[in-house]
Amino acid sequence: MPRLSDTMEEGVVANWLKQVGDKVDEGDILAEIETDKATMEFESFHEGTLLHIGVQEGETAPVDTLLAIIGEEGEDITELLNGAATAASAEEEKEEKQETESAPEETSATDDVEIPEGVQVVTMPRLSDTMTDGTVASWLKNVGDSVDEGDILAEIETDKATMEFESFYEGTLLHVGVGEGETAPVDSLLAIIGPEGTDVSAIVASGGAVNKSAKKEDTKESTAKEEKQATESAASSEKTQSTNTSGGRIFASPLAKKIAADKGINLADVNGSGENGRIIKKDVENYTPSTASTAAPKAEASTTSTPAVTYVASGEESSEEVKNSQMRKAIAKSLGASKFSAPDFSLTIEVDMDNAMASRKTINAIPDTKVSFNDMVVKACAMALQKHPQVNTSWNNDTTVYHKHIHVGVAVAVDEGLLVPVIKHTNSLSLTQIGAAVRDLAGKARNKKIQPSEMQGSTFTVSNLGMFGIDNFTSIINQPNSAILSVGAIVEKPVVKNGQLAVGNTMKLTLTCDHRTVDGAVGAQFLQTLKTFIENPVTMLA
Repeated sequence: MPRLSDTMEEGVVANWLKQVGDKVDEGDILAEIETDKATMEFESFHEGTLLHIGVQEGETAPVDTLLAIIGEEGEDITELLNGAATAASAEEEKEEKQETESAPEETSATDDVEIPEGVQVVTMPRLSDTMTDGTVASWLKNVGDSVDEGDILAEIETDKATMEFESFYEGTLLHVGVGEGETAPVDSLLAIIGPEGTDVSAIVASGGAVNKSAKKEDTKESTAKEEKQATESAASSEKTQSTNTSGGRIFASPLAKKIAADKGINLADVNGSGENGRIIKKDVENYTPSTASTAAPKAEASTTSTPAVTYVASGEESSEEVKNSQMRKAIAKSLGASKFSAPDFSLTIEVDMDNAMASRKTINAIPDTKVSFNDMVVKACAMALQKHPQVNTSWNNDTTVYHKHIHVGVAVAVDEGLLVPVIKHTNSLSLTQIGAAVRDLAGKARNKKIQPSEMQGSTFTVSNLGMFGIDNFTSIINQPNSAILSVGAIVEKPVVKNGQLAVGNTMKLTLTCDHRTVDGAVGAQFLQTLKTFIENPVTMLA
């Protein structure tokens, strides 16, 4: 049973999407698990056959108890079921055996490593449900620095965001196991904290392995604390110190960055009261701009960035390799798998936007109300999905999954790629509620504050490049969705209305479908329904 939230102690299996005997591929959704915060999809990290289910639908089980067993078809799992071993221990034995075969001397050398009293081994934490390794973007502590519980040790880049990782221990930072810019697997040696002057060379030589019997309780406590980091914001650490930032880099919590971006405040003008001069929430909220300060434009938070390139003189050739971020690699893996596995096709339709433009102007004239054209498209998609359930499906090899809920994902461009926040139960929300939800989640995504649970479970996706002047494009399906809608720019051009030439405003919508679940006629009918809703916005206000 996985820990899917920072406070989760037990989980309830709401629904099994695989049954005993079914084939399971890596990335397949095994079950929907209800935590103390939400019901989340749990995907398999292994391939094989589902041999056993340990927790039935509707049953509750503590974190780390046996949830399921996956292996080779017909494999004997009697010992596992009789308690002679657990699935976890079997995996550990398998890995230890492989390590022994490949490096017997190194493995035996780590078995006898004793950890000195007061020393804590910090491993690379799992900060998202799909994270397998992490990259240290920056260290906020150096070897020899004093560390208090709650201090920010490092900024760690996962496959979904860059998150601050705080220390759960006090002491001196004795060793850094992963340098800035380096990548390491989850649970590998990240750092060692302990009393100043302690010799930790044996622990370093062992790669962080310690005597298991001596550290069993400490390891359990350490793991629980590090897992807590998965969804916590490091903004909770607001210790006051009077030191200021130096060297040109601005240290600020993600929440402080978001507030500053929303208010148009230049963080360079704000004095930080947090650790090492770090700018925290209250610093931004209490900031009073002076006449000499220059506010940063709000739009800056939503722009994408690329590495600075200095071009060489004519006649010369030069190239530079830039390491791919975890997010970039995750995007490549996901979209590559989608493009190369799904036989897709695309359909384009042109929509008359005159009524939509007039309706939006009327709606936004209401105080404290803001609705975008994209919000109208998202709402129209949700309503069209209700009428065309075949589009609200997922391909599952032997079966097609018909989702009875509608969760629309909205693609958002961030500095390092693309994230897809999910608007849950979109069909039950009003236009203004959708608008508020999109702005909130998009802001979190751009400021790297969005949680993994807020990007999971979409049944359909909308991607909009109209604000960049792109009038027509096709997108790659965001699996396991069966379709994605590409939204172009509103273009003013000559049109024919009632047999007369007139100036009109049109927008092109392109639906890309997985042909395994959605046929051409179904996609075309969906687009016709979508066109009707958008061209007659009053139908979406009922």
